[in-house]
Amino acid sequence: MSTRENVELQKEQQFIDRLYDRVDALRGEAAQHVEDALTPVGNGLQARHERDVLVAERSGLLAALNAVDGSLCFGRIDPADGAAHHIGRIGIREDDPDHTPLLIDWRAPVARPFYLATGHMPMGLRRRRHITTEGRAVTELHDEILDLGDRERSGFEDPSGDAVLLAALGSARTGRMGDIVRTIQAEQDRIIRAPHRGVLVVEGGPGTGKTAVALHRAAFLLYEHRELLAKRAVLVVGPNPAFLRYIGEVLPALGETGVMLATQAELFPGVHARGTDTPRAAAVKGGAGMAEALALAVRDRQGLPEPGAPMVVPHDDGDLVLDWEIAYEARQAARETRLPHNLARPYFAFQVIDALTAQLTERIGADPYGGPNFLGADDIAQLGKGVAASEEVHAAVAELWPLLTPEGFLADYLAEPVYLSDEDAEAVRRAPGAEWTPADVPLLDEAAELLGSDDSAALAAAEAERQERVAYAQGVLELSRGSESYEFEDEESEVLAAHDIIDAERMAERQEEADHRSAAERAAADRTWAFGHIIVDEAQELSPMAWRLLMRRSPTRSLTLVGDPAQTSEEAGVGSWQKILEPYVGDRFEHVRLGVNYRTPAEIMELAARVVRAEDPSFEPPGSVRSTGEEPWTRDSGADLAGAVARAVAELTPEEGRLAVIAPRELHEEIAAPLDGITPGAEPDLTRTVVLLGPREAKGLEFDHVLVVEPGRFGTSDLYVALTRATQRLGIVHREELPETLR
Repeated sequence: MSTRENVELQKEQQFIDRLYDRVDALRGEAAQHVEDALTPVGNGLQARHERDVLVAERSGLLAALNAVDGSLCFGRIDPADGAAHHIGRIGIREDDPDHTPLLIDWRAPVARPFYLATGHMPMGLRRRRHITTEGRAVTELHDEILDLGDRERSGFEDPSGDAVLLAALGSARTGRMGDIVRTIQAEQDRIIRAPHRGVLVVEGGPGTGKTAVALHRAAFLLYEHRELLAKRAVLVVGPNPAFLRYIGEVLPALGETGVMLATQAELFPGVHARGTDTPRAAAVKGGAGMAEALALAVRDRQGLPEPGAPMVVPHDDGDLVLDWEIAYEARQAARETRLPHNLARPYFAFQVIDALTAQLTERIGADPYGGPNFLGADDIAQLGKGVAASEEVHAAVAELWPLLTPEGFLADYLAEPVYLSDEDAEAVRRAPGAEWTPADVPLLDEAAELLGSDDSAALAAAEAERQERVAYAQGVLELSRGSESYEFEDEESEVLAAHDIIDAERMAERQEEADHRSAAERAAADRTWAFGHIIVDEAQELSPMAWRLLMRRSPTRSLTLVGDPAQTSEEAGVGSWQKILEPYVGDRFEHVRLGVNYRTPAEIMELAARVVRAEDPSFEPPGSVRSTGEEPWTRDSGADLAGAVARAVAELTPEEGRLAVIAPRELHEEIAAPLDGITPGAEPDLTRTVVLLGPREAKGLEFDHVLVVEPGRFGTSDLYVALTRATQRLGIVHREELPETLR
């Protein structure tokens, strides 16, 4: 290494040392603040509230500093004039009166030339430096000269400018997605920093980095619109739990912890959808026609007595008759409110009570000689109260217009589905008590919208509790007043007592427990929460009913949708962006496409593209940026499929990195038998060296090596997904006949 190179490395190492000294100091300060805040500072709710807020703030800072500790700084930009800026995962400031920036957050405007500058458009830079560290030690430097007139050289010049990117692409996988802040490309940067408004659709084939781009966009939006999104939170929806675990460390590594990650199955609070549907059932449940079917089924629960067979309601003053005409008028009045079922129910009940009260009034107050009714207004009001309090009347109302829960209503509906074709009804029919499935969650949400939540009882209980607190506070103040008068009864005092500065209402308010949960935690428990922004990965897979659910969560229509219609595998999936969005925003959405494949080598991509072109000759896959020289191979297992798979696994298992065996679910038990540590049916642990997956579980994931088993059993989309998960090598083992495109 030359003297010049040694000097440059030492300079960067000195900066990294100074940076981590500052980080350690910040970490110590934050920890001390947390410790101080946990020390009791007084009695009462206000003191506890202030302590909790401070603990949350300092704990959040600690979490961010700890999460981004490794490779905190990854770059430097040298302007043609002015001081250089080091770029990192979060911003760090000096401990000086001006709080001078020490490390620039990658999302800050001043950092953008690091991603966009080129020799043709240097954006005021003369050099861009990529810094590689292991722990806190600088190990490599790569410089790109952007001002060709600048003759200063460091010895670390990278003529192509691609060394850092190619090294990242070729590195061993860990079973967890990493951030791409060191290697964001210009086309990706433009999407990440797109203006925060409306719907943005990011389409891209396998390996184009669309998921990473979406996550970095979430981090950018949280940086750019912190005040808004900290209150409303960002929701990231993924296709399955394995995928969410795979991406779960990306945002914390970028200093962001206030994001809610969820699958469709987790979007109805209190319901854990662990059941499974047949593909046919999921497609029917996801179809747009289910919304109308459920709405009609709810109306069916608003009943009437049979004509000529009225309901007889026992009463102390003689039976009351609730006939078809009374119930019909009451039902029409309730429906005209256009309120959800449960919220319209009191209107139905009021109408019935009024009609039965009139019936009772006419009977009791009738003049036997035909004169006017002799009951006064007060008498009639008293009779009405009696009718309203009657358990028998309440039972009759409940029979005709029952109070319904989403879970109870949907369970009953799926046990006896109506307003569907016979074939569709048979597909979705389920036994009472069966587990909820992911496809049921949008139906539960739809039912909740149709039914509404009658929270009158909860509100009454809350008001009663508040009144108790007010009464207690009033008692405390009265004791305070009495104590003061006793102590100072013979002199005029200027000492302020409690009742001089606070009344019972305010004192009671201070005793209320504050909600210190984060916005993401509160959102997870609130079905009606409106998110500041929603990101949907594999968006082409969601059904029309799932989109109804998500659009309710986004009244501002601020969404980033990520996916690839060519990879649509779910029967209920919409696939077309226009069909997904037209009911909600028409054509008012922006559509961008990522066209470069950073993951899949050209040799593998060529084979995968053949599979899709067999159905769509015009298909054009994303172009791969690299070639490994490793051609995909196929192997006939003969009768011993499990043995052939085990031998192939032994051959492909890397010293570092990860291997995925992607096979039809029905073969997992057979295949897993000779494989150590593989339990078929269990949630896959992606951090293990070898993992067994179905093709749809593999969606969105990547591995160093992939072994595809029995590709002839996969549909075109599933096979395309399975073939494009590898970053290095691909093998295929089969016992049955191969598809023509793979021969």
